[in-house]
Amino acid sequence: MLPPLKPIAMKERISMIFIEYGEIDVLDGAFVVIDKNGVRTHIPVGSVACIMLEPGTRVSHRAAALAARVGTLLVWVGEAGVRLYASGQPGGARSDRLLYQAKLALDDQARLKVVRKMYELRFGEAPPTRRSVEQLRGIEGARVRKTYDNLAKRFGVQWKGRRYDATDWDSSDLPNLCLSAATACLYGITEAAILAAGYAPAVGFIHTGKPQSFVYDIADIVKFDTVVPVAFQIAAKKPNQAEREVRLACRDCFRQTKLLGRIIPLIEEVLAAGELQAPKPPEESVGPVIPEGERLGDVGHRH
Repeated sequence: MLPPLKPIAMKERISMIFIEYGEIDVLDGAFVVIDKNGVRTHIPVGSVACIMLEPGTRVSHRAAALAARVGTLLVWVGEAGVRLYASGQPGGARSDRLLYQAKLALDDQARLKVVRKMYELRFGEAPPTRRSVEQLRGIEGARVRKTYDNLAKRFGVQWKGRRYDATDWDSSDLPNLCLSAATACLYGITEAAILAAGYAPAVGFIHTGKPQSFVYDIADIVKFDTVVPVAFQIAAKKPNQAEREVRLACRDCFRQTKLLGRIIPLIEEVLAAGELQAPKPPEESVGPVIPEGERLGDVGHRH
């Protein structure tokens, strides 16, 4: 018998791969994609943070189960990766961290401290004092619009503002289409990192009310240093397959900036700014009957 599979730590993985027009299955113990001609392509599932599944893919039960065991997030996206329909959940399996995150989000003072830390990390300076979350959001909006304008001028791109229709992505102009593809890539690996760290993607501090609210919070901290310049750079070239060029450029950017190794420490730094202790389990609660073994992966991965 082979030893049980153990997840690889997020910082040791490659960021993502895209799969389209193929059936994903497990054959001879390997995660493979089988095309219409029966050709098999092996995918190193355990060393990938997330796998983006485009239209035309089918996933077997065994493949989904294997991805969950090795802690690889499966994300179902639209054509060219600019829509996100659903995602699997191989992590987030730490109730202590989920309760800690919820405790921070429910405490007004702690939440404000977390939001201020997010803005400080994003803009490189402390935000104005005595401002509410709503006021900080307004300040952020003005700075973000200015940043978009500056990047458009830097790369020589005609920019009319961040405009897109989630129900009709193809109606967007080229810069917005490139931005949507780039941010979709960033959201995928950010969600994978949040789950690997044991937290909930839905419990946000700036964003709220959506399944990926915390994903948007964390991704916004790094997107203007990573994927947004990439999107404008590709848009300036006006390639025939802009979305594909964006995905490849984002993958290279993630590797060059070592982003997967930075996201989880970034999450911990942001939440620590709330200055609250993690809640202790009730005295009457029952701990695990079977002690956990050595962890090779991240704390949020199921073992």
